Amino acid sequence: MSRHLPYFEEHTEAIPTRIAAGLHKIGLAMKQQVWQQANGEGLSATQGQILAVLVGQGPLTGKELSERLGVTLPTISDSVRVLVEKQLVTRSPDPRHPRASLLTPTDKGASLGARARSWPEFMADAVGDLSADEQRAFFAGVMKMIRSLQEQGLVPLSGMCVTCTHFRPNVRQGATPHHCALVDAPLAAEQLRLDCPEHARAPDEVRQQLWQKFLKPG
Repeated sequence: MSRHLPYFEEHTEAIPTRIAAGLHKIGLAMKQQVWQQANGEGLSATQGQILAVLVGQGPLTGKELSERLGVTLPTISDSVRVLVEKQLVTRSPDPRHPRASLLTPTDKGASLGARARSWPEFMADAVGDLSADEQRAFFAGVMKMIRSLQEQGLVPLSGMCVTCTHFRPNVRQGATPHHCALVDAPLAAEQLRLDCPEHARAPDEVRQQLWQKFLKPG
């Protein structure tokens, strides 16, 4: 006699598949909101992202913007050209690279960039509906997923404490087990950054060592 599984054991997809589907829905909501907000400001989504990054991280070259946003350099160049024409961004010589130009927002560009940085806030409101424990668990999961995507080359490898040469994971006991060598300060798990402007990418081998130590406290 064959055994019949309860209905939902037989008709439920694996949790990773359902999480991926949920993240896809969230991604669609983010894309739609960013498009609407950018359109309302007379910008494309990429132009808004460029201004937001320049406001948050200071003057950058086109190549640096390309790396941070995960957008091709030709796309960045086209968007920057429009931003310059709109007098939202200026170009100046980059003292580090004689052939490159530093991109800096004008006062109007900085104002638009500051507003662009707030475009994802509707999602923060939704996260606020989670309990404190749920938020910490969700943040840890998001960080691990981003790191995995970075190592696969699917998103830009920048910004995260756990991939930074200054990161010292699990060097002490207690509520702040990690340490940032750049500012010589302790870090709690919930204080780890996903997009730090001072991020310095650790070499591949060191990055793997940092990650393994991060995963195995004590």
